[in-house]
Parts: sequence; C-alpha cells; structure tokens
Amino acid sequence: MELPQNLFYSKDHEWLKIEDNVGTIGITDFAQSELSDIVYVDVNSLGKTLDGNAIFGTIEAAKAASDLFLPVPATIEKFNENLNNHPELVNKDPYGEGWIVKVKLQVPVDTSHLLTAEQYQALTRN
Repeated sequence: MELPQNLFYSKDHEWLKIEDNVGTIGITDFAQSELSDIVYVDVNSLGKTLDGNAIFGTIEAAKAASDLFLPVPATIEKFNENLNNHPELVNKDPYGEGWIVKVKLQVPVDTSHLLTAEQYQALTRN
C-alpha cells in the first residue's frame, strides 16, 4: 500500500495535503483498493464552507458507494473535473491525478486529530 509521508490521513480514509492555505483532498490507496473499480465521483458542495467531518460528496464503485468526509473545516473551491470522464484515476493514482477536491482552509488549520502515515498504516493493518 502506497502511503506518502507528507500527507495527513483521516480515520475515514481521506488524505489531506496542505500548501499555504489550500488543501488537496482525496481518498487513500487503501480506500480505493477496498472499494475496487471506481465508476463515479460526485461532489455537490462546491462553494460551500463545511465543518470538519462533514460529507462533501460521494464515491461510487462497482462494489459499493461511500460518503466522502472533509478532514478539516474548509470551503470547497474546486472539483477535479477529470474524474467526470475518468473516475478510474482514483484507482490508478489516488495521491496524484486522482485527487478529488481543492479547498480553502480555515487558518489556523488544526490537524491534531489527523493521522501520520505511520499511524494510518497501523490503523489499516487491523
């Protein structure tokens, strides 16, 4: 399982990359492998400011559908429109081309409840 060290991870299997006050969010390699073939990604919260743990969209796979949870409070600013025609990018490159949304973070960002790569790996081993 691929697990970049420079990201934060949620117990709901989303990842967060912070650059200045912009966050990029997607699902983890573990999550995409559990879901299997991703067939649709829906984000209906563009422009909305949401609390941490709020549902910002859904992801559908051949096996099941799952809600997408915001790891930190933020405003949903951009959806990865490549996923409209190529949702399989989430499977092929979950930490790169398969990112789901970009958000404007509320400053200061509290990441104390999020996991490091090592902590997330320990969580998914159980």
